[in-house]
Amino acid sequence: MKPPILLAALLLLPATVASPGTAFHYRALPYGAAPGAGPATPAAVQPPLHVKPVQPPAAQVQPGPARVAGGELGHTVSGGRPAARPSWQWPLAPRPPVLRGFDPPPKPWLSGHRGVDLGFAGAGAQVLSPAAGTVSFSGVVVDRPVITIDHGGGLRSSFEPVESTLAAGDAVAAGQVIGTVVPGHCPPAQCLHWGVRDGEQYVNPLQFVLDLRPSILLPLPAP
Repeated sequence: MKPPILLAALLLLPATVASPGTAFHYRALPYGAAPGAGPATPAAVQPPLHVKPVQPPAAQVQPGPARVAGGELGHTVSGGRPAARPSWQWPLAPRPPVLRGFDPPPKPWLSGHRGVDLGFAGAGAQVLSPAAGTVSFSGVVVDRPVITIDHGGGLRSSFEPVESTLAAGDAVAAGQVIGTVVPGHCPPAQCLHWGVRDGEQYVNPLQFVLDLRPSILLPLPAP
């Protein structure tokens, strides 16, 4: 028989403590997990992310000759130098109609129209030098007469079919008569073919007699 004091102490202890042989297992639950959930799985340790925005590479612009839309009959300005304010005069008077515009080929060896065809009213129209220069060629090319005027700065005008009494080396003034148009181009109509070269590259002759520079819109002043 147990002493009264020991018996009273045993009666005051909780049942879980008083029951011998009971094993206690403690485990840590993740924050917010409900009791009774399955075993906790350690979360993968993620390193801090430092994302630096990557800018896409800028588009590469291939250099090339400037081409500016404008002019009569949808002509374009093409060449190494930008279009400037026109300072030449028309090679026919009065101002002729443009029967065929400047349409250069994409490659130098392909076919195209490397000048403009200008119409005129009657036979034997006089051809005027569009700017001052020196005759660099006057003769027959294949089957038609051609005259070429060197205006300096790499610019040369050629006209065909044109008969002329001038010879290479003759100086000409702007507006001076350099020959007369003969039949043979633009049949059945008659026309004058005018080509201009800047160095070795053909450019639009109309840019020297018409303002083909692109239009620029300026903001209106504040009221």
